[in-house]
Amino acid sequence: MDNLVLKALRERRSIRRFKAEQIRNEELTAVLEAGTWAPTGKGLQDPWIVAVQNPELMHRISEMNRKVWGTDTDPFYGAPTYVLVFCSRPEKWPNGICDGSLVLGNMMLAAHAIGLGSCWINREREMFDTPEGKAMMQEMGLPEGLMGVGALALGYPASFPPSVKPRKENYYRIIR
Repeated sequence: MDNLVLKALRERRSIRRFKAEQIRNEELTAVLEAGTWAPTGKGLQDPWIVAVQNPELMHRISEMNRKVWGTDTDPFYGAPTYVLVFCSRPEKWPNGICDGSLVLGNMMLAAHAIGLGSCWINREREMFDTPEGKAMMQEMGLPEGLMGVGALALGYPASFPPSVKPRKENYYRIIR
């Protein structure tokens, strides 16, 4: 069985080298809208999506991520756009992290479908639990009580992974 969606699922890869050129507004909007169509528990649409293209804010986000990761390299791989996803803390909504993860997955597939590259970036939970991170969330106009789920590095791919890892044996089971 094959169709465009299944093909996109098989072909999407994490991109870790981006062209400096900024993506077009209609491409960004398409990716962000795809995130809003992810399923969410009880249809609450709990996640919050923030696209960042402001160089000064991007630098601050990258520095926070580097600090948490303990690296000197760019954790966003030179992407011209960052997309951050936040959700309610588990005490308020236990499905928030799952909902936010589905939003990120939808956006990665949408990016691939329109010729953009993306890479899921971790450490947002730790970053935005710091006083600096909480102040930044407030600066971005987010309500209190949220936590970071993850982020995307988003842009035009400068290169593609040379190979694909084979899927592990017994990855799934069918029990009848």
